[in-house]
Amino acid sequence: MENADSGWSAIQNSYYFWDFVALGCGMICVFGGLAALAWLLGLPGRIAVSRNHPEAEAVYTMGWTGFLAIVPWIQAFTWAFKPTDVIDIRRFPDEEREAIKEDLARLKKYAYGKEELPEPEQPAPSANEQEA
Repeated sequence: MENADSGWSAIQNSYYFWDFVALGCGMICVFGGLAALAWLLGLPGRIAVSRNHPEAEAVYTMGWTGFLAIVPWIQAFTWAFKPTDVIDIRRFPDEEREAIKEDLARLKKYAYGKEELPEPEQPAPSANEQEA
């Protein structure tokens, strides 16, 4: 019992103990701030992807690059919520919807590492089912 200065009490009585505590707290604050900043910068893109926005990739890019001047980030955030109708004369509406789904799946795989499984396609009705 006489050698009670071993272990934790020896660490607490060390000359540099509070320096290490302050360094640890500072590192937690810096890394936490960087994580919060990364979460905030990616927010418009995540909102656009979850709302199946047709220009989700542009919103995603604008959200990340808009931090240099705050105004583009605010525009990307607003754009993520804006309902957008796509009028593209190159494709019919069903083909356009499929193209948007493919783009969103590619963006989710690239940006978020999430790979969505394709929806099972409905089998074409056979000749017997069509006659009935």
